Amino acid sequence: MVEHKWRVLTNTTIGTFMASLDTSIVLISLPTIGRELPGADPATLLWVVLTYNLVTTTLLVSFGRFSDMFGRVRLYTMGFAIFTIGSLFASLSVNGAMLLSARVVQGVGAGFLFSNSTAILTDAFPVHERGRALGVNQVAALSGSMFGLVLGGILTAILGWRSIFWVNLPIGLVGTLWAWIGLEELHPQESGAKIDWIGNLLFGIGLTTFLVGVTLGGLDGWFSPAILVLLVTGLSSLTGFVFYERVVKSPMFDLALLKIRTFLMGNLASLLSSLARGSFAFIMTFYFQGLLLDNALTAGILLLPLSLGFLVTGPVSGWLSDTKGARFLGTLGLVITAGGYFIMVDFPAYGSYAFLAVTMVLLGVGQGMFAAPNRAEVMSSVPPERRGISGAITSTFLNAGNLGSLALGFSILVSTVPLSTLTTIFAGQTPPTALDVGGFMSALHLIFYISLGLALLAALLNALRGHEARLEDPIPNPK
Repeated sequence: MVEHKWRVLTNTTIGTFMASLDTSIVLISLPTIGRELPGADPATLLWVVLTYNLVTTTLLVSFGRFSDMFGRVRLYTMGFAIFTIGSLFASLSVNGAMLLSARVVQGVGAGFLFSNSTAILTDAFPVHERGRALGVNQVAALSGSMFGLVLGGILTAILGWRSIFWVNLPIGLVGTLWAWIGLEELHPQESGAKIDWIGNLLFGIGLTTFLVGVTLGGLDGWFSPAILVLLVTGLSSLTGFVFYERVVKSPMFDLALLKIRTFLMGNLASLLSSLARGSFAFIMTFYFQGLLLDNALTAGILLLPLSLGFLVTGPVSGWLSDTKGARFLGTLGLVITAGGYFIMVDFPAYGSYAFLAVTMVLLGVGQGMFAAPNRAEVMSSVPPERRGISGAITSTFLNAGNLGSLALGFSILVSTVPLSTLTTIFAGQTPPTALDVGGFMSALHLIFYISLGLALLAALLNALRGHEARLEDPIPNPK
């Protein structure tokens, strides 16, 4: 019989890959959806992409706390089922509003998957094997978002855009049943703990309004009254959340976790790293489909070197971190990532693809060296009874960075290229003019300069994380 830890690794890897796949598989199909689905105007299409990430990010911390209280495997399994149902409704959408609603349901399911998979893995694997296990899981997460671009292009070209949601149905059904039957709850549920409704409300309102404000800032102007209201409301609610969590008896967010240096510095480095890289595939999709006029399938294939570098180094670095720790490997990886962005700041509009491919491999290698060791050390630094909320916090930092990077990248693009022109470029409808190309490449170079600075800052924080604190798991691992 297969050991329980390997069943956990296989199931959570499938779940994480599927949820990550849907962060990007829709992106490559947007032009087709816009042409074929009634009511799918450009604003709706933008929110089809952003809503999924926004809902997932906003719910992660709450769901992580719920998992410590009510069972990690139970909520993970429920997330698998919810995500699958959302995928079914998305494939049946008859207008843009229905598709947008289905993406909300998918985001709820993904929130349960992301917030619990890391905690379940950490429970199942002993400390000396966690880096390898989490490395495989992290490869699934990031490669899912990359391969989604290729798979989305293939499915859209052959079977139409609805097929990008069909692919989740058999996987989701099998994964849900397998998790329900095959996974065991290793951590006892908290007894007598109460749901922190006020904390959940403050956090949800704060993070949602702030992220919406950041996302729309590039479209409506950062100093427009509506954007300022969103940003102020978000920051005020999050500030109130921090103060409230200090006094409530059963907080949803244990602020004592931030006193653990490895946990704090590892998460801050992850936030900056995701801010640096989150928009890369998004803007390069614009580049391939808009400037080079490649179709969706070709654009997805041309982005594969980014995944290749990560696939090679992710599991290896996770395995090495089990004995060598995360500080050196992660810092070196972030420096390599910064080197890749340094090369990209002068990349010409119609430069050599071979040069670009090598640079993308370099970026993937750097991220692979950082992601898995960092996640393993962060999760090994917290008490077992706080792994649910800790995994959710870690995923929140990661997702918030990705979402913030998308918003920042889009804002910079809009500031140099008119939105109507960007829409035309993205759809690949007509060759861009020399003026459009110049403005677009100026925006890309600015984004790469910012990514370079963020990657270097992340490397500095990672180097200052101190000695890694590893807490052995006292929970018996069933066979």
